Amino acid sequence: MDPVIGYLGPAGTFTHQAAETWAAAHAPGAVLVPLGSVGEAHDAVAHGDVECALVPVENSIEGFVTPTLDALLASGEVVAVGAVTLDIAFDAFVRPGHDALTTASAHSHGLAQCSRFISERGLRPAPAASNAAACRDLDAHSVAFGPRLCGPLYGLETLAEGVEDFAAARTRFLVLARRERASQRLTENAAATANPARPGSPPEGPVAPDPRWHTLLAITPVEVGPGVLARVTETFRRHRVNMSSLITRPLKARAEQYVFVITLGGAPHHEQTRVLMRELLAAGDCLKVLGAYLGDPEDDALGSVLSDHLPKGSVGADAPLSAQNWSLLW
Repeated sequence: MDPVIGYLGPAGTFTHQAAETWAAAHAPGAVLVPLGSVGEAHDAVAHGDVECALVPVENSIEGFVTPTLDALLASGEVVAVGAVTLDIAFDAFVRPGHDALTTASAHSHGLAQCSRFISERGLRPAPAASNAAACRDLDAHSVAFGPRLCGPLYGLETLAEGVEDFAAARTRFLVLARRERASQRLTENAAATANPARPGSPPEGPVAPDPRWHTLLAITPVEVGPGVLARVTETFRRHRVNMSSLITRPLKARAEQYVFVITLGGAPHHEQTRVLMRELLAAGDCLKVLGAYLGDPEDDALGSVLSDHLPKGSVGADAPLSAQNWSLLW
């Protein structure tokens, strides 16, 4: 029987596109099933209704998708075992024979990424549950933004292609599976890395770091107060483990206490990562691996000059004193 793979629907979302991409590489012939929310995707995996499910986790323009992080933080059974990164481009669609266009519809992130097009045409933004839902439910007075596959899928005309404000925006999607599958996959990878001539044999010694791997780690400090975050980041620096992102999520029902969700370079079975985790545990922190996956080599590439992407008004040490005073409120 072909495996069943869920994705954040409806049909025509970027997550649908990511699911098709992942299935083509890892599960040819899989049946793709749309799910109504990140919570539904999590539950379908946890209950065994699907083998795995894809959900968005991070966009290079809008940042992290907090429902995905919160679902992983709250879950005892589900973890990320893979990732797909897509270039995100929006086309503008209309109904054939449309009337005067007054409204622009998309997910709130999509509207934010197409704000210039909306402003130039004098349209009123109308948030939708998803970009695909905006295309599916499009009326004769509206423009909808979505992936290119939405045009033929919903019988729409293309008004304009590539209407996003920033070219080369990217979104990472996580592949969710039950935790035991992740443990098995990591064990197999550790064995293959340690003993390439004898795949399947257990590692005979420490597993060297592999820069292709990324681990999503939740760190909950038991003690709070000045210097807690500095202690955690210093531990990463001392063990030379790269921290590519750090965000905080509130610890539910605990005032002013937070979980640090960190993306680090390496896999849980790498010796360098294990030593880091052991030291954090010894310091009294509580840890949980939310996911481990092979990354896209292009994920960490800027692709252009950093100054093109800095927040407007940022200054460096070489900026004129007047500019520093303006930006830093000195």
